[in-house]
Amino acid sequence: MEASGYVTLTRQSGLMHQMQTVANNIANLSTTGFRREGVVFSEHVKRLEEAPSLSMATASTRQIDLTEGGLTTTGAPFDFAIRGDGFFAVQTPDGERLTRAGSFTPSAEGMLVNADGHALLDDGGAPIMVPPDAGPVSVAQDGTLSAEGQPLARIGLFLPTDRNALRHEGGTLFEAGDTEPADGTILQGSLEDSNVDPIGEVARMIQVQRAYEMGQSFLDREDDRLKTAIQTLGQ
Repeated sequence: MEASGYVTLTRQSGLMHQMQTVANNIANLSTTGFRREGVVFSEHVKRLEEAPSLSMATASTRQIDLTEGGLTTTGAPFDFAIRGDGFFAVQTPDGERLTRAGSFTPSAEGMLVNADGHALLDDGGAPIMVPPDAGPVSVAQDGTLSAEGQPLARIGLFLPTDRNALRHEGGTLFEAGDTEPADGTILQGSLEDSNVDPIGEVARMIQVQRAYEMGQSFLDREDDRLKTAIQTLGQ
């Protein structure tokens, strides 16, 4: 295969990766706290000794869109939404992870956990406990959780020290490395929606699909040309 074929193949691989990312965004239109992702294309240029330089494209890096999503009011006392910067921290078997999905329920022991059983952490990194007999619970905008006027804990909000280190692990969880306190506000009885724009994502899917089809058409023509050349030389 000539250099043009290899260049096109790297582009096709990147477009396929982008298509998978767009499809995942669309699949999570209704996922609470989901963050849209994009694909970053990069170009690698190789100097050749007896020919023009060779350019290869890759698309292995995902870019996380941190734009806030809309709000859905639920009225549930342990549903929390963040306005502004910050993520909730939850304890998983693999360590602390960040999330904007704020739906929690008390376990039998009184620990606030999400649907996967991951404990919500306070501003000191400890699981938040709500005694079963605590009574009605309220949460101030600074994250202070109280029952009958008595503070129980303060919900932690965190940001990665290096924003570029934020890595999507799947679903609504992110691994961030080192973190620092964030100054967002917490709203009780609401959940943050996915920040995916359905119209924009469908339009992007169409663009990527057309670009992929053009690349495939070029590869098909190159394949026919090489076959014709081989048949001619073989006569």
